[in-house]
Amino acid sequence: MKHLITIVGPTAIGKTALSIALSQHFKCEIISCDSRQFFKEMTIGTAVPNPEELQAATHHFIQNKSILENYTVGDYEKEALHKLEELFENNDFAILIGGSGLYVDAILKGFDEFPEINPEIRSQVNSNYEKLGIEYLQEQLKNLDPEYYQKITIENPQTLQNPQRMMRFTEVCIGTQKPYSSFLNQKKNNRNFTPILIGLEADRPIIYDRINQRVNIMMNEGLLEEAKALYPNKTLNALQTVGYRELFSYFDGEFSLPFAIEEIKKNTRRFSKRQLTWFKRNETTQWFDYSANRTTIIAYIEKSF
Repeated sequence: MKHLITIVGPTAIGKTALSIALSQHFKCEIISCDSRQFFKEMTIGTAVPNPEELQAATHHFIQNKSILENYTVGDYEKEALHKLEELFENNDFAILIGGSGLYVDAILKGFDEFPEINPEIRSQVNSNYEKLGIEYLQEQLKNLDPEYYQKITIENPQTLQNPQRMMRFTEVCIGTQKPYSSFLNQKKNNRNFTPILIGLEADRPIIYDRINQRVNIMMNEGLLEEAKALYPNKTLNALQTVGYRELFSYFDGEFSLPFAIEEIKKNTRRFSKRQLTWFKRNETTQWFDYSANRTTIIAYIEKSF
């Protein structure tokens, strides 16, 4: 039996340290499931594992793509499952770690299948977005799939500001003449592994304090300079990310630097709440306090075999 030990939880909770400890104990490798750590141009602002951490365990899908590439969750699902097949040939264990709920679900449950969309429709939707902005996409989804629009407004409102995903919703609705949501949850693909889900959590003040500290560390390590180098590409989807967006507004003269830093902290705290909401939906996840002894977590995993 192959087991995929999956570590989830809000940002800055300590998932990386736990994944390395479990990797060393079970002598297995780590698959990253953080949708921003894929990009090699983004290091400080995405809290990529440091060189010592990368050396302590073998990691995959860390800074393996460019922000200039169009890399979707479907692409990731195919590549990560292929890598898992390779890892399971020689090992009964692998570790999946990340705070990107959609990407975790794609690996554990499978991705929904959609019909091919006429490239002309995709081009037209993209052109309309460039002329009319994100409001055009929001209005299209609201009209063409009001049920799904309402769902993401409540459960994951940040999605409404994500141009790539909103364009995808719109092109599917227009191209198929059906609501996007009608293609969801039609079937789930079988997996050749059994997931063991571990969640890390803490009281909200502790999470918020850890986030504030992390942002301060990022600024000290050069996040401002990293964002400045990325500024010419600020419209790319990969850069519609907390920590970069706020500094782009500073470069645009919209924010002062102290205000931008406080906005990064505030928006990261909001993001952590959405992460917990997403991950708490899965009732099979076993939650541990972030300070829990590693041996306690290992004992739970070993009892789950």
